[in-house]
Amino acid sequence: MVQRAIDIYRAKGYDEEWISKRIKGIQGRKKLTDVWKEGGIEKTHEYVMLTNDIYKNWRGFTAKEYKEHKGLRKESLKDNMTDIEIALADLGELATRDIALLEYPEGLKENLNVAKRGGQVANDARKSYEKQIKKSAISNKNVLNYQYIEDKQIENK
Repeated sequence: MVQRAIDIYRAKGYDEEWISKRIKGIQGRKKLTDVWKEGGIEKTHEYVMLTNDIYKNWRGFTAKEYKEHKGLRKESLKDNMTDIEIALADLGELATRDIALLEYPEGLKENLNVAKRGGQVANDARKSYEKQIKKSAISNKNVLNYQYIEDKQIENK
C-alpha cells in the first residue's frame, strides 16, 4: 500500500523529499487514529471533529475552510500543503497523540480537549516560525497549482 502511494505521488509530479514527508505523515496519522479508537472514538464524524479541532487550533481554519482557502475541491488537503504546513499538521497530530497516550482520554469530549491542546502545540510552533521567517506559514497555494475554470480542473498551469 505504501509503495502504491509513493508511485502515485511520483506520477503526479511530487519530489522525493515531499513524498517522504507525506508518507511519514500518513503513518503518524494512522497511529493517532489508533489511539482515538482506544479512547472510544468510532464514528466518522467524530474523527472529523477531532481533526478539525487540531487544525482550527494551529491555523485558524477547519479542514473544509482550509481547502477553500487553497482553492481545492476534491483534492486531498494534505497533498496540497507546503513543507511547513505538513510539518505543523504532523506536529499537531503527534502532540495530540502523545498527550492522549499520557492521559488516556475516553469519549469524544475528553478527546476534543486533547485535540485542541495538540493543535495549540502546533500553533505555538507556527508563531515562532513566522516570527523568525517574517511571513505566514499558511499558504493559499496548492502544491500542484490546481485551478478551476467553469467547473473543470486544470492541472499545472
